[in-house]
Amino acid sequence: MIKVERIYNNPRGNSTFRILVDRLWPRGLSKEKVKVDLWPKDIAPSNSLRRWFSHDERKWDEFKDRYFKELEKNAEFVSTIIDRAKEGPITLLYGAKEEKFNNAMALKEYLEGKIK
Repeated sequence: MIKVERIYNNPRGNSTFRILVDRLWPRGLSKEKVKVDLWPKDIAPSNSLRRWFSHDERKWDEFKDRYFKELEKNAEFVSTIIDRAKEGPITLLYGAKEEKFNNAMALKEYLEGKIK
């Protein structure tokens, strides 16, 4: 099972393996106070793609196409996350305010497609 959660939310009783999928560490959070088990920065969209997308809902489908192509080039990181998901539940963490149109939601879709 793959869940998606905003990193700023309190992980009440969350015992899943938590993976931060952003390239940048979220503002205002201390690494000591946030439970993150893995932070593979290269699984995040490239800086240029992230800036281009800017969480614009109208660009969502194009963003996913471009991001999925980037993920194909990062097979090692994708395999690591898929292997972990096969062992048990994981939570993909993101920092954006946008809850529906963000890289974590796109990554979840991509990973679930690969696992099936």
